[in-house]
Amino acid sequence: MKSVRKGGVNRMELPLQQVGRSGRLSVSNKPRRFSANWPIGCVLLLLALVFITPFFWLVTTSLKSLGELAAYPIRWFPAQAMWDNFVKAVTMIDYLHYTENTLFLSTMYALLVTISSALVGFAFARLPGFGKNTLFIIMLATIMLPQTLTVIPTYILFAHLGLIDTYWPWFLWGLASAPYLSFLFRQFFASIPRELEEAAVLDGYNYWSIFWRIFLPLSLPVLVTAFVLSFTWTWGDWFAPKLLLSQDSTTLGVAMSLGYNDAHNNVFTNVLAAGSILYITPVMVLFFFAQRFYVRGIVTTGMK
Repeated sequence: MKSVRKGGVNRMELPLQQVGRSGRLSVSNKPRRFSANWPIGCVLLLLALVFITPFFWLVTTSLKSLGELAAYPIRWFPAQAMWDNFVKAVTMIDYLHYTENTLFLSTMYALLVTISSALVGFAFARLPGFGKNTLFIIMLATIMLPQTLTVIPTYILFAHLGLIDTYWPWFLWGLASAPYLSFLFRQFFASIPRELEEAAVLDGYNYWSIFWRIFLPLSLPVLVTAFVLSFTWTWGDWFAPKLLLSQDSTTLGVAMSLGYNDAHNNVFTNVLAAGSILYITPVMVLFFFAQRFYVRGIVTTGMK
């Protein structure tokens, strides 16, 4: 569009199809066409149904009786909701005790690994050093190591150190940082303008002060993302607590897998489903409140 001065008044020169003979704009009354992206919407809706179906089945299973679970053909909905299954899920094991164990272990590990990974990411992003890029590639390569490959050496090491049936392994793992979280922090810190760091150096800040006073407060989305991921990893971990902890100090996941059985070691599937719903609720609540920072943290780590 061009600006045309006519009769002392500025007018915008519009396309002919938008201007009538009277010089007024004509508004099209044609109905809007449907978006061409509706096939993608249908596919996404179908995928959403596929992903939500297991959760739906978990909820319905938790409300059924054992007879309804064994019925054929399959009954999708219970004839009468058995809310007593949730009471049994809490009373058949010391649910509160194991929840406290899991909450303490997950929170401790998440806090430690978040801070240590931030330090590692800051070092790779900002500190000069010979072979830094090579070390960074080696660190990322450790992500591809399967956990089963390190099970026996890890157990032997902690056994020789006398750390079996203690929470010290998670404390040490937290101090050692996590490769994926270090990668997230490194990508975020690398996207911060270099001028901000140079200005801090001119003000007399060292790298330690720059990290704590400038870079760490700016990385709130990544901090929340790292905390949510590490908390979820530990909360849902079954293998390490089963291997390293005793029955009294173990986590809720291990206790649930062993406690919902009868005298013949048959699993009460409906009670296990009810306990599983209670088990995943804290993680869902955490993600619900942190999802805004979580999404922003994932997006901003790919800026550079």
